[in-house]
Amino acid sequence: MHLNEAVALRIKELCEESKLTQYQLYLKSGVPQSTLSTIMKCSYPSMKLRIIYEICDGLGISLNDFFNSPLFDRDNIDD
Repeated sequence: MHLNEAVALRIKELCEESKLTQYQLYLKSGVPQSTLSTIMKCSYPSMKLRIIYEICDGLGISLNDFFNSPLFDRDNIDD
């Protein structure tokens, strides 16, 4: 899978764990709903770490927590 797909899946996982909708994540993180939608559709060509940081802030987790997932294992990511 591509990195943007792994990011989208991880956000989905974390939102489900926290019982948050995309709209609620927008309210908590400040990341525009249109940006979240683009990320979730995997149409975001290059992910900025700042956006992931803001999403993590909204979820109340660290960047380390975000990337601490088998989704980001080197064997799972295509170049």
